[in-house]
Amino acid sequence: MNSQDIKNAISGALVVDKPVGMTSHDVVQAIRNGTNLRRAGHTGTLDPRASGVLVILVGPAVRLSEYVSASDKRYQAIIRLGGSTDTFDGEGMVTPTKDPVNVTEAQFEAALQTFVGEIEQTPPPYSAVKVQGRKAYEMARNGEEVDLAPRKITVHHLEVLEWTPPEVVIDVHCSSGTYVRSLANDLGVKLGCGAYLVGLRRTKSGRFSLRDSVPLRKLQEAFTAGNWYQYLIPAAEALGDWPAVELSPDEVEGVRHGHRVKVAGEPNETKVRGVSTQGELVALMEMVINEDGSREWQPKKVFFTD
Repeated sequence: MNSQDIKNAISGALVVDKPVGMTSHDVVQAIRNGTNLRRAGHTGTLDPRASGVLVILVGPAVRLSEYVSASDKRYQAIIRLGGSTDTFDGEGMVTPTKDPVNVTEAQFEAALQTFVGEIEQTPPPYSAVKVQGRKAYEMARNGEEVDLAPRKITVHHLEVLEWTPPEVVIDVHCSSGTYVRSLANDLGVKLGCGAYLVGLRRTKSGRFSLRDSVPLRKLQEAFTAGNWYQYLIPAAEALGDWPAVELSPDEVEGVRHGHRVKVAGEPNETKVRGVSTQGELVALMEMVINEDGSREWQPKKVFFTD
């Protein structure tokens, strides 16, 4: 196998513990430089001031991005009470509240729980959300009025971890697309004392947690040493929370050409990973029900190229 074939065979995820101060794109570029692979992309932006789990897909696995990006996220957030900012975080201009903060832990907890469930959330004006093709933060920096439409998100769980006012540390388990900065700002409005985000660490992205991550510095050392492959998670595991259906060699050949596979048994799932007997990711498949009531797995994205 020549070097180009080896490059084409590399497909999977690198779970990075992103340091504060780098953009998500900076990390992707560091991965591209270190692996010499052009195909690399992250699955959910982390602000430069935030740290924690950033999943980078490399090689053909980048085609999994829409599925991995849609996964739930978990954060530890530090919120400061007693003021608000135009960016909803500590980078913006702080406007302190005139009145002293007299919020009790019980009041904070009660307000916090009102944000659990499916809610509508307006993204921060300083965000990468596009308005008529332009990024909101570019418009905000130019002093333009930014009118962002609220969007539906789901907050699964909120919990106070440390109560040391004016700062509070909370655990946030939420759907993809949730802005913790907006959550902090909205919480301050509800409490009447103002609040903004001063620290954020992503502890989980989909099935990957900090336990699965490697500090970027350590990964860069592995690039230099040439042993970075030890940190590569195979593409078949990148969606490890999806049920797997093992395909026979004949079925693999059929799926490569878009042919369906008969559904065995009575699965509850409608989406599965099709894997070869060697454990390689062959395709993402969805169940279809035929007119005669029979059920088959329809290949939606095929990854097997050998």
